[in-house]
Amino acid sequence: MNYQFDWSAVWDPAAWFGAIKVTLAYGIATTAVGLILGLILGLALISRFWVLRRAVALFIGLFRCTPALIQIVWFYYAFPMVLAVNMPAWLAASMGLTFYMAAFSAEIFRGGIQSIEKGQWNATRSLCMSPWQAMRHVVLPQAFRRMTPAIVNQSIIQFKNTSLLSVVAVHDIMFTASSLTAETYRPLEVLTFASVLYIILIWPLASIAHVVEKRSAQGRTR
Repeated sequence: MNYQFDWSAVWDPAAWFGAIKVTLAYGIATTAVGLILGLILGLALISRFWVLRRAVALFIGLFRCTPALIQIVWFYYAFPMVLAVNMPAWLAASMGLTFYMAAFSAEIFRGGIQSIEKGQWNATRSLCMSPWQAMRHVVLPQAFRRMTPAIVNQSIIQFKNTSLLSVVAVHDIMFTASSLTAETYRPLEVLTFASVLYIILIWPLASIAHVVEKRSAQGRTR
């Protein structure tokens, strides 16, 4: 194979810079909102109200068992038809990624909260704490330490899922890569450069996950 690489095909600083800003904005926003919703859903999963638990479990099952790509497309094309409203691409993409993140993080929060020993709950009752006070001051702080590696790993997945935004014409890194590929017919160079950008953006999160997991393991062995 006598292929000659031409890296000039990727030279479009303005387009890449704009794409990086869009990718970061979606990654940070959908991760943050998804975690907040995930905490609420996780608390609902351990609620004493079975109707609420069933409804939340159904929501989580739908979004955990379907690809994020299909969810984004559904919000962009099907949801407006069902409700007879127009939905801009940025909103459809945001809803798809946010609910996807919320569904997975809800199970992380549920598992983290339920991992706290019953003795901790009993101790809060002996101190006359309300369930909310016990959750806020005793259970959640301990659960968060245990959940941090899983949350960081899920955040990494979320940032990679932003590559799906291009299917609804959101101008992220993958959309820019697709546009440059169509213009230059140089997919190897363009996609390789796009991969480098994702590595630069995501590698720090992966490093944080490794450090946190190592410290958590050390804490458990003490």
